[in-house]
Amino acid sequence: MTILENKRFDEERALYGSRDLVLRNSAFDGPADGESALKESRGITLENVFCNLRYPFWHDHALTLRNCELTALCRAALWYSEGVRITNTKLHGIKALRECSDVTVEDCDIDSPEFGWSTRGIAMRRTTASSEYFMLRAERLRFSDVHLTGKYSFQYITDGVFENCVFDTKDAFWHAKNVTVKNSVLKGEYLAWYAEGLTLEHCKIIGTQPFCYCRGLKLVDCEMVDTDLCFERSEVEATITTPVVSIKNPYAGRICVPAVGEVIRDDENAVGEVVVCPDGGKEKPHACACA
Repeated sequence: MTILENKRFDEERALYGSRDLVLRNSAFDGPADGESALKESRGITLENVFCNLRYPFWHDHALTLRNCELTALCRAALWYSEGVRITNTKLHGIKALRECSDVTVEDCDIDSPEFGWSTRGIAMRRTTASSEYFMLRAERLRFSDVHLTGKYSFQYITDGVFENCVFDTKDAFWHAKNVTVKNSVLKGEYLAWYAEGLTLEHCKIIGTQPFCYCRGLKLVDCEMVDTDLCFERSEVEATITTPVVSIKNPYAGRICVPAVGEVIRDDENAVGEVVVCPDGGKEKPHACACA
């Protein structure tokens, strides 16, 4: 194991192909403006390292970042790498993570458009993120205590579990497959259109026109706030604990709500059942009103 401390590198491919290296209290920065500092490396640990140059961690294996800062100039920092552990780190460059596998992100601050594209097997915990097109086409996601702001998040993802999260992001979960969200807040317009196998448990949903064109959609004891034109052309089983502004043309299934302002039926193929139960469906079926 090689240990380097208090170093500064700015040349092209400064530590290319390194093996079993620990780098502490150092920086990739300087006038030479070199790229790809640790490309094609293995067994690398960085602690308190300032990264201000492009493409530092491509095709790496067994990479650990602790207490590091990747600036806005550190573009496309982690691509095509596997076995990545990132803790207490600022990820502030565009496209910071892409085409990586077996990734853990904990206690981090992410400000990175197009973050996480096509990543496979990512766990994220106690992290804040600001991004557009966050996690596009990613697979096998496990998120907990993540606070996200942005647009077009989690589109085309597969096999995800999200717990105790807050997502303020429009057009989220479009075309998502086999995803479960628990005890979370989802705020934004046009949530989860075209999703398949999406389950939400004890969540709060805020915003216009959620859950249209869905298949295999399930909501368990969820709140819906300022939600109108919900469930259009969707196959859905839902128990909602708050009044809904309007429901439009659910194609199949059963939706139980304590109150609904309007049920719109102008499509003869929309035969999904809307059941109004003031107690949230705990009454016997004959005491509830169908709309």
